[in-house]
Amino acid sequence: MKIEPRQVEAFLKKPDPRIRGVVIYGNDDGLVAERAVALAKAVCPDLNDPFRVVDIAGDVLKGDPARLADEFGALSMMGGRRVVRVRPAGEESTAALENLVAATAGDALIVIEGGNLTPRSGLRALAETEACLAAMPCYMDNEAALEGLVESAARAQGLTVDADALQWIVERLGGDRGQTRSEIDKLLLYKASDAGKTVTLDDAVAILGDTAAIGIDDVIAATFDGDLTGLDRALDRVFSEGGHPVQLVRSLQRHADQLHVVSAHAGKGGNLESAMFKARGLPRGGPVRQRFERHLRAWPLPRLGASLAAILDAEIECKRTGLPDETIARRLCLRLAQAARTAKARR
Repeated sequence: MKIEPRQVEAFLKKPDPRIRGVVIYGNDDGLVAERAVALAKAVCPDLNDPFRVVDIAGDVLKGDPARLADEFGALSMMGGRRVVRVRPAGEESTAALENLVAATAGDALIVIEGGNLTPRSGLRALAETEACLAAMPCYMDNEAALEGLVESAARAQGLTVDADALQWIVERLGGDRGQTRSEIDKLLLYKASDAGKTVTLDDAVAILGDTAAIGIDDVIAATFDGDLTGLDRALDRVFSEGGHPVQLVRSLQRHADQLHVVSAHAGKGGNLESAMFKARGLPRGGPVRQRFERHLRAWPLPRLGASLAAILDAEIECKRTGLPDETIARRLCLRLAQAARTAKARR
């Protein structure tokens, strides 16, 4: 069976006892690992217990496809349900999973970390269709999920997050859950020694502000200005300093969204200042404000609508195709910059 997103948290806390094996897969390696650990701990809290926890590499199962069924039926010397962790795993584990389905007795839980399995994957298809197995997809967090993750982590520490700080943090977090957790933990550790109970924008900038984020601003400027030479330099800088491609795509989307909100409001006869107020996070003055106004003049509503569609397509590509995320992000920036350059030439 396939575990739907709304079912994940409940399943991780209390796995269905009828399920023998769970294949956890997707393009977010950090989330795959996080959920695999949570699921295993729901059965055995101490994952270092040698009597109840077994680790197997997927390639071992290729030469010994009966191993999973044997482990499923084995009993712990000290009592308690056992956990068998298979990682990393791919198509070489399919035959072993078929043997697990056919096993006649046992109660161990098999947790398989399957990586980014495609819809054509035999391992994934088996987990989705067999009643005694489950498939748990893990894809990169969207903006709403990231906001919820930040707020719930802060709440667990007795903290709240200012709205402008939350927006700034989410813009700079990548799509990988492991990296996201690391950044959030770093920020909350900093606040632990602070008497204040609210995470402010100053806190976020002090701890999470980095040169890669600054480089993303340069990418946005060059992309929407149609500056191909500057764009190439800015992209090289972002990715050489660890910038995340999905983070970049989402930053482009936020900028295009803000332009669209302001342009639509102004197009209905609204005052520019009131229109700018409707777009969260815009500065009241300075070079960033000037750049935003320049992009407003260069990108009319129809072109902004097309850009948002292209950005959405790129994010979907990052999640569903085998292309490198950096290649997708670079191609998107180049496409938008060329559109801006062509529009300039026509004026």
